Amino acid sequence: MKKIMFVLAIFTLMVLPIFSFCLTAHAQSDADNMLWGNYETNVQAATGLGNTDPRQMAAQVVNIMLGFLGIIAVVIILLGGFKWMTAAGDEAKVDEAKKLIGAGVIGLVVILAAFGVAQFVINALYGATGATG
Repeated sequence: MKKIMFVLAIFTLMVLPIFSFCLTAHAQSDADNMLWGNYETNVQAATGLGNTDPRQMAAQVVNIMLGFLGIIAVVIILLGGFKWMTAAGDEAKVDEAKKLIGAGVIGLVVILAAFGVAQFVINALYGATGATG
């Protein structure tokens, strides 16, 4: 336990100073123009990706990925329930099914927590930049 705490402390002391080198952002009057640096049409022409706000694209990707992970967690829970029902009284299979259901529930809780954190960060980012969307 002491070794884990020592490694965690060293890691923290090595990683945290990296964040002190971040540059500060200076607010401009139009946050949407600031995102593309007033080159919105050039970005669309060069990449063919359109003028969608990068924050909106990131939010959509996060929501899709968390949706897929949620489906996988529910399937794991259902698989554990199926194994439990077909165990036929075998304690080893019942224990395996309980572990599978527990892992699925823990995964689902983690996914829901990640969704909540992602929504909070995205809403805070929109609020901080004053952009519409």
